[in-house]
Amino acid sequence: MKQQTLIAPSVLSADFSRLGEEVEDVINAGADWVHLDVMDGHFVPNITFGPQIIKSIRSRTEAIFDCHLMIAPADPYLAAFAEAGCDIITVHAEAGPHLDRSLQAIRNLGKKAGVSLNPSTPESVIEYVLDRLDLVLLMTVNPGFGGQAFIPSVVEKVRRVKAMIGTRPIHIEIDGGVTPETAPLVAAAGADVLVAGSAIFKGRGKAAYADNIAAIRHAADHARQQIAA
Repeated sequence: MKQQTLIAPSVLSADFSRLGEEVEDVINAGADWVHLDVMDGHFVPNITFGPQIIKSIRSRTEAIFDCHLMIAPADPYLAAFAEAGCDIITVHAEAGPHLDRSLQAIRNLGKKAGVSLNPSTPESVIEYVLDRLDLVLLMTVNPGFGGQAFIPSVVEKVRRVKAMIGTRPIHIEIDGGVTPETAPLVAAAGADVLVAGSAIFKGRGKAAYADNIAAIRHAADHARQQIAA
């Protein structure tokens, strides 16, 4: 089996009054990446934070900052998020007409490029940009708010994307409704990065976060081992 499942807590569910400490706690509790959900109140019906907030917490950890831009247009803001310290910048295929151009721009900024698909968007839209990608983020809820229920029909989409990627070194990331119960479904289908918000930040403090991260990772890794066996 390849390396264990990567866990990327979404700070959308963190205590924003102590965001820097929350980032440190969740990484010290065993998380791999920090997932940053940026929403603009236009592309999705919620507003979260921008590059200045990200820049303010960048010094709290050396972990990968995984930035998920749920904004439209995205291109005018790519440089600002790169300068803020994001390592992976993911744009939505639905957010603009020139996906290839957006991915080129991210790569030209020296960052890894990701594309996200809403639950109802077919995976065929990324067929011609696969060689520009480092990550495919599949939404298993409709974007905009944390705490939504997992959409089971996306599991088959994960399998199709995995087949489409082939041997390319592209991560498949899942965002939405990830718990120890749903993690095995997407892990067995081919996902190797799991975003979780409320399932990790429930209960406060590093000890609770460590237990929550371990439970999700164990469930996902077990499913991947079963498939590999």
